[in-house]
Amino acid sequence: MDALLLSRIQFGFVVSFHILFPAFTIGLASWLAFVEWRWLRTRDTGWRDLYFFWTKIFAVSFGMGVVSGIVMSFQFGTNWAVLSEQAGNILGPLLSYEVLTAFFLEATFLGVMLFGWNRVDEKMHFLATCMVALGTLISAFWILSANSWMQTPAGYKIVDGVFEPADWWAIVFNPSFPYRLTHMVLAAFITTCFVVGGVAASYLLRGAHVDAAKRMLKAATVFAAITVPAQVLVGDLHGLKTREYQPIKVAAMEAHWESRPAGEGVPLILFAVPNETAERNDYEIAVPKLGSLILTHTLDGDIQPLKSVPASERPPVKPVFYAFRVMVGLGVAMLLVALFSAWQLWRGRLYGSRLALHGWRWLSLSGFVALLAGWYVVEIGRQPYVIYGLLRTADAVSPTVEAASVMSSLLVFAVVYLVVFGAGIRYLFRLVAKGPHPHEPPPRTVQGERTAARPLSVPDESSEAGA
Repeated sequence: MDALLLSRIQFGFVVSFHILFPAFTIGLASWLAFVEWRWLRTRDTGWRDLYFFWTKIFAVSFGMGVVSGIVMSFQFGTNWAVLSEQAGNILGPLLSYEVLTAFFLEATFLGVMLFGWNRVDEKMHFLATCMVALGTLISAFWILSANSWMQTPAGYKIVDGVFEPADWWAIVFNPSFPYRLTHMVLAAFITTCFVVGGVAASYLLRGAHVDAAKRMLKAATVFAAITVPAQVLVGDLHGLKTREYQPIKVAAMEAHWESRPAGEGVPLILFAVPNETAERNDYEIAVPKLGSLILTHTLDGDIQPLKSVPASERPPVKPVFYAFRVMVGLGVAMLLVALFSAWQLWRGRLYGSRLALHGWRWLSLSGFVALLAGWYVVEIGRQPYVIYGLLRTADAVSPTVEAASVMSSLLVFAVVYLVVFGAGIRYLFRLVAKGPHPHEPPPRTVQGERTAARPLSVPDESSEAGA
């Protein structure tokens, strides 16, 4: 447990916790824009009540996402000083653009969105909601651009060991960026979609908030039936691009150790226990040629095997192999639920189909698990490099940082995150359990002036007492 390993664990812990909230708020902001649009178009108070219900959840999630992300910026200076020194001329501006464009946009309109109801024009309030949603997407744009550049670096030159920008267009739109951005945004949308659908299904199974639950489940079903198949297509394109630029990562994903004889093709390994010491798979269950069909779109295609490079150039195989199968397995389950629910909706039986409702409820949090699994595939799969092929992770860690200091700060992070964010997540579950309630206009003083609105995340006291 040296400083390098502890620094990797610390950053992995923080980013794993942080990524859940921005991904959720990316999808939730767009969901709120859709709900408010439906309210303005139909004047149906059911949509207005849904808007205020999910706005409370968005406010809490957005706050936890911002707070959990602040810590990561400090770790670049404390734990990864060499990375900051050598790649700061490229990564620094990309992360700064995220603050200057996305964060300022969100901060400007978030107050109007949360507290501007009945205080600004309806169209202005809807614009604020749309701007917050746009800000979350812009934030994803810059973060994914910076991370994708570390995966497939382009547009740079190295001067005295320091990465200098040579072509900002090539840096921002590096080879993997369009695929990874689309894949990530769709993953965020699908994660939120299954939360919304899972909450709706739980209400219907309990017989609570039936009207609101039907609205949410119908919208979630239609959206999932479109986006989940689209994610399968984008994932396939992303995989082909990864095989082109990071072939050893793909080999680790498939636990593909050595080339097969010509014409045999690559099998699709459904299950195995990768044995990195013996460089083979134990207890392997595979489908012949199916791996070639998926990875090369031919029945006899081959991919670069793990044994083609020294062991020091390979990522850890087991976590990449298993995480990839968790992501794909959950994706298949979500696809089946989405298509079955769409079929039941077309037949007019969705709301009474207990199989569909239980499917949504069981998979309500599956998007978060699949998101983390996919992130682990991406980040662990690029090892042993932090900038792929150019800067090794072992060379990017701060040379003077001590293992004891990293361990102590890791323990502090774990305790603080457990207490603070554990309480926040528990509060989110309380809000979901209460469900949507009719929204009342803000009270007025004797002089007719509106009083200051309390935060939207505060639950209704009467509903809490009734619970």
